[in-house]
Amino acid sequence: MKYIDRDGNYYEESSKQDQLLSWMYHHTAGRILLKGLVHPAISKLGGRLLNTKLSAILITPFVRSNHIDLNEYIKKEYCSYNDFFTRKIRPQARPICKDKNKLISPCDGKLSVYRINDELKFEVKHTWYNLRTLLRNPDLAAFYQGGSCIIIRLTVDNYHRYCYVDDGQKERNHKIPGVFHTVNPVANDFVPVFKENAREYTTIHTKHFGAVTQIEVGALMVGKITNHDQEACVKRGQEKGYFEFGGSTIILLLEKEKVSVDSQFFDATKDGYETVVHMGDPIGSC
Repeated sequence: MKYIDRDGNYYEESSKQDQLLSWMYHHTAGRILLKGLVHPAISKLGGRLLNTKLSAILITPFVRSNHIDLNEYIKKEYCSYNDFFTRKIRPQARPICKDKNKLISPCDGKLSVYRINDELKFEVKHTWYNLRTLLRNPDLAAFYQGGSCIIIRLTVDNYHRYCYVDDGQKERNHKIPGVFHTVNPVANDFVPVFKENAREYTTIHTKHFGAVTQIEVGALMVGKITNHDQEACVKRGQEKGYFEFGGSTIILLLEKEKVSVDSQFFDATKDGYETVVHMGDPIGSC
């Protein structure tokens, strides 16, 4: 994977997870194995196992291999791997940008951004997606004509809780069932990823950025997407929810001319790089 950080440093990284997924998608034996793994029943079983006390033995080697600084997180004794995976971070480790005119990232992850064109399609790692198939709501998809689509891909080492990007009134959550599949970009050679994944979305009528639709997309071995609220009055930086184990994705749909996304993200995406961001970082302005 090709990344750039906010200081302009470029680097490439190929994790063991990336290497395994590449094998599974590019070899016949791997795809046969994957066909069984993506079944929802297998994902649920994996989720149950990761909630057991025995699974806690996985925590220490995971922390070491992914270079996670546990000092950033609220100290506690974890009773299972999922308890660790959904750990809460210390507020000072993820400060929320105080400028209310700045759109913030709802989560940690690797960011790409695209203009929503006349055909309502956008590209993710050389694969085109249509907002209608993503949302299964043609009216809502048409509403974002000419706007921006921000995609933030979380990897297993990221903080997996996410927040609201602004004060506002949120509508109810819409759940779209699907086969749990990886959001790792190597999957795009064989599978229309977002058509396969279970996902949940809501529209938030924000104070500063118009109507923002946020979509949470589950992935391979993610047992659950947990959102705390249905219809509610919400606050900027307030926790919206969390993912259980696995890589996941959050997508923001922004109205035309309501938000100016920082040009550095468009430039990086055009050059084939994802930009590393953290929850609370400014990523645009009204």
